[in-house]
Amino acid sequence: MNSIMNGLSIFLLLSFAFTIKADLPGVFNVKKYGAKSDGSSDISQALLSAWKEACAATGSTIVFIQKGDYALRQVDLVGPCKGDITFKLEGTLKAPTNPGDLGGDCWVRFRDVDGLKVSGGGTFDGQGEVAWKQNNCAKTANCKALPMNIRFDFVTNAMIQDITSLDSKNFHINVMGCKNITFKHVTITAPEDSANTDGIHMGRCNGVNIIDTNIGTGDDCISIGDGSQQVTISGVTCGPGHGISVGSLGKYKNEEPVVGIFVKSCQITGTSNGVRIKSWPGMYAGTASDIHFEDITMKNVSNPVLIDQTYCPWGQCNEKATSNVKLSEISFKRIKGTSATALAVKLACSRTLPCEKVELGDIDLTYSGNEGPAKSECTNIKPIVSGKLNPPGC
Repeated sequence: MNSIMNGLSIFLLLSFAFTIKADLPGVFNVKKYGAKSDGSSDISQALLSAWKEACAATGSTIVFIQKGDYALRQVDLVGPCKGDITFKLEGTLKAPTNPGDLGGDCWVRFRDVDGLKVSGGGTFDGQGEVAWKQNNCAKTANCKALPMNIRFDFVTNAMIQDITSLDSKNFHINVMGCKNITFKHVTITAPEDSANTDGIHMGRCNGVNIIDTNIGTGDDCISIGDGSQQVTISGVTCGPGHGISVGSLGKYKNEEPVVGIFVKSCQITGTSNGVRIKSWPGMYAGTASDIHFEDITMKNVSNPVLIDQTYCPWGQCNEKATSNVKLSEISFKRIKGTSATALAVKLACSRTLPCEKVELGDIDLTYSGNEGPAKSECTNIKPIVSGKLNPPGC
């Protein structure tokens, strides 16, 4: 009996602590600043006020948005802050449906913050359906960029955990100039036909970890841009979407090298690509090296293993030109499952800068369609082969 009572007492204490956490010192509840969880009252000013005070306070602080629906316009949550700061979202933030009401390239931006945590189990709902119909990038190279759900710019030592990004108008999460940032147990969701809704895109970052995360979108589940270094992706479930991609690279002048990319223990289902590296033909110089894809399971994936140095979506470039991006020290190992197309392995490298030190090891991909067994194709590359190889090597 005593043990039961003791257990009950502990439970009640924990429950009580949970219910009063919004009133604890260091907790800046947006409702104290006038926020209403009615789903229609804009809480932008309340959130900015809570953030400003939390950021200016010493020690660890929490900006708290409890359960409920909240309308939110564009906000910049800017540091540096005097201590570690947690953005704890338990409710659902809803963006304006009209992208013109946001007035920028993103909806929620975290910038120049060290020691940031974003958590709480809540949702960033971009309400992107109207915006997707306005996307004309397939028709014009100078299309207007639609707003992303969340940007992390120059954020360091950060943990982004247990949140959902839903129906972004453009990229769901953009990570730029960050160091030592981890995404764990993040859910990213948009329909398969939602254009340019990359799950997580990164560039010019050092030390990015994406762990045990579920991504289904209308574009790349994860896209790794120039300047990305020491990136680890593990336990990611991807699909629908365009797979997990390094690139595209070589589109802009002065791109920085991509170095140290490790993708392992992931499952990719029903996507238009599996694991791939892509660069533009006839464009600018760049390099990508030390890139490794290991222990990947494919289920009905088109182009499961792909190097594409003739990447030219929508025909808006010279497809006959050669890529000026040098690829080297790349491995595809222990990749198994089913291909939705007969061409399961395609390594199409640059004519002038052939790929170097590319290894294929223990590949087992099957195709059951009417085009015969799975096959591979290699251009401007002599891969190093080890272990089982199905389809047979080039």
